[in-house]
Amino acid sequence: MSDNYIVSARKYRPQTFDTVVGQEHITTTLKNAIKNQHLAHAYLFCGPRGVGKTTCARILAKTINCEHPTADMEACGVCNTCVSFKNNTSFNVFELDAASNNSVDDIRELTNQVRFAPQQGKYKVYIIDEVHMLSAAAFNAFLKTLEEPPPYAIFILATTEKHKILPTILSRCQIFDFKRITTHDIVSHLHSIATKEGMVAQEAALHVIAQKSEGAMRDALSMLDRIASFTNGMLTYSNTMEHLNLLDADFYFRITDSMLSQDVAGTLLLLDSALEKGFEGDVIINGLAEHFRNLLLCKDARMAKLLDVPNDHRPMYHEKANQAPPSFVLSALNVINDSELQYKTATNKRLHVEMCLIRLCFLLQSVSSSHGSAGLTMTSGADDVKKKL
Repeated sequence: MSDNYIVSARKYRPQTFDTVVGQEHITTTLKNAIKNQHLAHAYLFCGPRGVGKTTCARILAKTINCEHPTADMEACGVCNTCVSFKNNTSFNVFELDAASNNSVDDIRELTNQVRFAPQQGKYKVYIIDEVHMLSAAAFNAFLKTLEEPPPYAIFILATTEKHKILPTILSRCQIFDFKRITTHDIVSHLHSIATKEGMVAQEAALHVIAQKSEGAMRDALSMLDRIASFTNGMLTYSNTMEHLNLLDADFYFRITDSMLSQDVAGTLLLLDSALEKGFEGDVIINGLAEHFRNLLLCKDARMAKLLDVPNDHRPMYHEKANQAPPSFVLSALNVINDSELQYKTATNKRLHVEMCLIRLCFLLQSVSSSHGSAGLTMTSGADDVKKKL
């Protein structure tokens, strides 16, 4: 590994609005505000971690000071202010991390700087990250400046916890809510980075990383780096699942087959193999719940868009969903849900999971002997099994 290795989250940090992934509703609004010269003096960027709040703040700071912006209101990247911004030598952009600089003195120092006009460029931009960490006294010291700043000062506040910010601050800002990035957008972005980095990455592997990141691009990129190092740039579905310590879809397909054939021994042996690999019982139950939910979604073509699985797994899900009666899938979800709720209080965790799986093995004969509506079957089927056991 070379000395100047840079993690993907920093190496591929977007430099223009167009390269920001999954926040088009915000980047378009900001570009239009710059174009029409309708810039607010204070912005509040809120949303979950790793979705582009600080990145957008930096791009906005760079673009409004650019000497030759493009027709699409993007920074040119070559003028003096753009170059100084890129080299971190700009005197027009001030970044404050409120998590570690949250005292009244830190804010007073900042407000004293605001009084001086910029020497170069039009605006002085103050980016305050994790602004919810400011103390109450610091917030109050900041209020007056935030309400009536000089025309050349723009404040961009970023936070993951909007509810902790004083209403008096909120009312002085234009608020932008960043959303979690969709699995599809993360997969396509990871794919483009993997291609640039010369990695070989299966779509299913990237899909797992995207799902595990829960909509945070930074988390997804750090996972990609970690797994690429672990696999020497060969990301397959199986080694990604192994590295992230997840049970693959094949395990859940096999355990469902055992349940449908009422093979208790086969089911318990599969559970044993998973426990031997170090998986906790609640992880197995949780994965099983997600698996049966996916089978339920395959029962109706209208719900297909809710099925968040890799494309090459979809045919298998549809095939297995056709083999399992709807009443069985609904009742299974009911049994799994009950088991999940009771897992924490169970003294013998392993036995608790085993009992859940044994119930599921006898579920098919229980629901097939029950007649009535799907709604009745869902409860009665599961309850019948509990009585039998």
